[in-house]
Amino acid sequence: MSVAELDFDSCYRAVAARDARFDGRFYTAVTSTRIYCRPICPARTPASRNVRFYRHAASAEAAGFRPCKR
Repeated sequence: MSVAELDFDSCYRAVAARDARFDGRFYTAVTSTRIYCRPICPARTPASRNVRFYRHAASAEAAGFRPCKR
């Protein structure tokens, strides 16, 4: 995954695997809960239809999501 572009499929695979190599590279926002998390969050993997990816936590917050407390 390049720094300039977030590929949905690559990001979703990283979240599903809780791949630590992607920690800090993007944030996962879940539309059904309005929460965003890091890719290594131990929470259940959300359905792909409910997921948005953001480069920065501030971007997710600006879009109306709140941080995960885990």
